[in-house]
Order: sequence, then C-alpha cells, then structure tokens
Amino acid sequence: MTIYPKLITDALQSVRYPGTGKNIIEAGMLKDNLRINGNNVNLTLIFPKNPDPFMKSVVKAAEAAIRATAGNDVEIVITTELPEHLKKEPEKLLPQVKYVIAVSSGKGGVGKSTVAANLAVALAQNGYKVGLLDADIFGPSLPKMFQLEDFQPQGETIGDRQMIVPAEKYGVKLLSIGFFVRPEQATVWRGPMASNALKQLISEANWGDLDFFILDTPPGTSDIHLTMLQELNVTGAIIVSTPQNVALSDARKGIDMYRNDKINVPILGLVENMSWFTPAELPENKYYLFGREGVKHLSEEIGLPLLGQIPLVQSICESGDNGEPVALHPDSPSGRAFADLAAAVVKRL
Repeated sequence: MTIYPKLITDALQSVRYPGTGKNIIEAGMLKDNLRINGNNVNLTLIFPKNPDPFMKSVVKAAEAAIRATAGNDVEIVITTELPEHLKKEPEKLLPQVKYVIAVSSGKGGVGKSTVAANLAVALAQNGYKVGLLDADIFGPSLPKMFQLEDFQPQGETIGDRQMIVPAEKYGVKLLSIGFFVRPEQATVWRGPMASNALKQLISEANWGDLDFFILDTPPGTSDIHLTMLQELNVTGAIIVSTPQNVALSDARKGIDMYRNDKINVPILGLVENMSWFTPAELPENKYYLFGREGVKHLSEEIGLPLLGQIPLVQSICESGDNGEPVALHPDSPSGRAFADLAAAVVKRL
C-alpha cells in the first residue's frame, strides 16, 4: 500500500484532543514537517500545555489511527513540541543593564566582598554607571564597607509600582539586606525566604540604566546562586580565591558550578586576593604568606584568564573598615591593583 500525506492527515482527523474536543488536524496540532519514506512515517504534534495530561493518550490514538488506515506494517515516529510562545524563556529582570557580573568564591574569608566593592568603585571612577547588590543574605558586609550602616531605604512610586530607592555613594548604587536588619541581628531564614528577599532587591528596586550590575554573591554554592541565575541574564562570573591549596580546592567547586550544563555562565576569569603581604614601611618587599601564585597556576591549568593579583596591604583592610574603598585612590599601590582589575574586566567583556 502506498502511503501519502493526505492518507495520514485523513487518519488523524479521527483523533480528538480532549482539551478542546476538536480533532488534532482542526486544532492545528500537526506540525508541517510530516515526512514519509516508504513505510516510515515521521510527524510532530504540538501540544498547548506543559505538562499536558492528554499527551500520551493522544499520541497512542494517533498511532492507532494511522495503522488502521495505512496497515500494521507502517513504522511510526511521533515527536511532541510546545507552541513557540511557550518555548521562549521568561524575560529576565533588569533588561536595562548592559553587563551583570557575579563576583563569587568557593569559600568565605577570601576577600570576595572587598573585591566586589572595589571593582564597583573602580568602574564608577572610570565613568561607568554601576550598581552593586549585596547578595550575601546571611552575612552582608557592604553597608560597613561603604559606611552606610545607618542607611534606611525609601520608596518611590513609579507608574503603579512602589519601588525601593538604592543608596548611592562613590558613584555606585547599592542595596543590601543589611539595610533592612539591625547590624547585630542574625538573619535566620530558610532558603526560600532568602531567595525571595534577594529577588525583591533585584526586581522591586529602581536601579535605572546601568553599564555594570555587580553581584556580591554568598560564598560556596547554594540556592541563592540559582535564584540569581534564574532571574538575571548573568554576563559572566569572576572567581576570587587566595593562593593556598585549601582555598583553591573550593574555588574549583565554584568554577564547576558556573560551568554546569544547567547553569552554563561564562567565567570571565580569576582574581587572586592576598597574593602577598607588603608592609607599609617596605613597599617594595613581598612576603608570600599564603603560598605563591596558586591562583595563577590554577588559571593556567584550566585555561581561564588571571584578571588580577591583589596584595595584602593594611590600607585595604582599614579602608574597608572605615567605609572608604581603597579603589577611590588609584594612585596608591593597592588602589592601582583594583584599577587594573577593572580595566581587565572591561577588556575581557
């Protein structure tokens, strides 16, 4: 028996989709890629829902209808699809932001927030419009680094929405969960509560048009990271680590998270923090307290750029405690290190 397209479409007119009561041809569920090669029939059915409770039964009914018309020897392959409007991913938040950069670390205590804060300031010093989100819900430190511990966010009405107005200092727009809790108060929340709070700081704030949106992420790999990656078009990640082996081991896990098939966020490069200690009275001396060039070796091993090496200098610590990031002084050795980091990030992008 010769099988031809009209034979198949006529057979499928006997198959009804229970959701509408129409047959699948009338409902427009047969995609226009019907292929017939001898006794082989390949076709695609488009279902209106995901998941669709009628999918399996309709596919079986379609196979039975074709065999009843074309004979039992026919080989049938039916694939299923969703309509185009359901295939499209939902729009991400902050479409008016040019670059979203996640500053990340595999473990705490490596200076990730210091790098995020100074990178944001260094970019602002170069004339870019910069936003900085303290996404470390359980350990927010940016309010202190910017001397904004007493800042209380206000709201403003934009259209029919009430929006949070970020703090603005040193040319950087800033929000942190630390603005909404007392400094001595622990944030004791389950994961979903923390994720929802983070989503509010992203979606319900008036960030405006930005060149860079810097995310100071929590250390490690958690559902907070997944929330950010689901809600934002993250341009790339920067991994911060110190040179010693225990930190590098955790840095590898952070790298693996962003390279995971389900996340697949490009890694812009690595930053080695606390690369060496330089005492103020001996500015030319370098003491490698945590090992020498461990992050540099890691970057070469895995084929990622080393974006910068930040020395361990007393002024960086003091500037963070005093709320005046050292990147405000690019003429100083430590300020110059962050200026170079910002330039490397811009070049990489």
